[in-house]
Amino acid sequence: MAPYGIGPYQSHQEVDADICPQVSELIPKSNGALWKTLGDTYETDAFKMRAVDWLAGAVRIPTESYDQMGPVGTDPRWEKFGAFHDYLLKAFPLVHASLEVTKVNTYGLIYVWKGTSSSLKPLLLAAHQDVVPVEDTTIDQWQYPPFSGYFDGERVWGRGSQDDKSGLIGESAMENMLESKFQPTRTVVLASGFDEETSGLHGAQMLAPVLLEMFGENGYAMLVDEGSGYGEQFGRVIATPGISEKGYLDVMINIASPGGHSSLPPLHTSIGILADMLVNIERNPFEVHLERGSPTYKIAQCLVRTPDLPASLRRDIIHAEYNELALRRAEQELFKNPMFKNLVGTTQAIDLIHGGVKVNALPEQAWAVVNHRISTQSSVTATKRRDTELLMSLASQFNLSYTAFGARITDADAPAFGALTLSEAYTHGLEPAPVSPTGHDAVPYQLLSGTIRAAYNSHRGLSDDDSLIISPGIMSGNTDTRYYWKLTEHIFRYGHTDGATGGSIISGVHTVNEAIKISNFVEMIRFFTTLILNVDESELP
Repeated sequence: MAPYGIGPYQSHQEVDADICPQVSELIPKSNGALWKTLGDTYETDAFKMRAVDWLAGAVRIPTESYDQMGPVGTDPRWEKFGAFHDYLLKAFPLVHASLEVTKVNTYGLIYVWKGTSSSLKPLLLAAHQDVVPVEDTTIDQWQYPPFSGYFDGERVWGRGSQDDKSGLIGESAMENMLESKFQPTRTVVLASGFDEETSGLHGAQMLAPVLLEMFGENGYAMLVDEGSGYGEQFGRVIATPGISEKGYLDVMINIASPGGHSSLPPLHTSIGILADMLVNIERNPFEVHLERGSPTYKIAQCLVRTPDLPASLRRDIIHAEYNELALRRAEQELFKNPMFKNLVGTTQAIDLIHGGVKVNALPEQAWAVVNHRISTQSSVTATKRRDTELLMSLASQFNLSYTAFGARITDADAPAFGALTLSEAYTHGLEPAPVSPTGHDAVPYQLLSGTIRAAYNSHRGLSDDDSLIISPGIMSGNTDTRYYWKLTEHIFRYGHTDGATGGSIISGVHTVNEAIKISNFVEMIRFFTTLILNVDESELP
């Protein structure tokens, strides 16, 4: 008999409730009248135009952040954020009049909306003010100027309209709630960094200790930051709140060798040796396997609830919980999608390379940087160990002394033609994020899931618990939450954006023609409204 009594032709409608368990929509009760009133307001054309004005005004201020910016106060490129703060003050007067506002490192923002019960842990929302730069050479490729905030009747266009000013301005739900005289029982905190696109060193990293001092370690009920949204897969809409993030490591590979005139070359120059090593790296990607209990395994499990998943794959995913062969068959089929395979395993991408200074001079040094996004089932240490071992034979072949991450690999006294050095480039590696609980007793995840369903349904006039699937997700990149791990065990990366019309490929996130449908932006406001009201009357600590 198959596990759970499953037959070979079980449909998506007959899947055991323990596989990707779902919750019903969660509609505010004690705050129900306000939720309905605000929901009706959000459906009006007048409010849609107000939302257009809010978001377009934010987009028109070019808050670009750049790699390796100087400290605040010394680098004038930060000053544009002052203008952005002025805009926020003008656009959301009640928020600034009613909430306590703390500025950290000049441009980091913490808003505290005090609840009437100080015994309840606050809800923490996060969003960033900065945007990625617009390349001058791409401006002509934009359908509308990148900082115009142009509204064409359907979409607001411009850098930041998706990432992440829609998230920050979407949390303007608080302005609407203040207009309706809402007073929360549970405190709500909004934290906004200003350099998330460049690793958050000046923003979120500075905000974190202040947030920690305010409410203590594990002092927040839950945290929601930017992340993925929802979209159709195998015939069903699936929402994927991120419950973890992959780790991060940049590895510098440096080859040093004797210089000299290029008319008297050795058999291999430093550039040639480096090229061999980079080819060897690309020929040997990390071994990837789907592991039970991992975030990506949970993603796969939720696919069994979709109608168009091939029957054989559905059967293998269901049986994979107890059958190793079924797990490997499912893995093989799922890995035909390279995006999913990249989510599961540790990746490697050779992104930077440099060598030589003159055409007739032998290069005394050549280097490259390999970027790794580390699997949630791995670690920085394991990634370093694998890179070190992979290049050992080539170091020996080319007679190079070898030092990896500060440790001497070869005999220091042995004669060598040159030197191979592996090191962390630019910053220290980042471990994969802790995985937020998603079980039946994980109240924050259950609350978020019910809120997502309620916001999705109410925006479409639905009341069907089968309208979409809520699946744990994972972030391949890193958000400002990397600095907030001590604040709560319940960290979620979710933006309630429509991947079919607002995902990164179509919406131009980090590239030309970034835009968002105004209907999707209004739905984001509805989501944050529902979340705040649900958390306010929840059984969270």
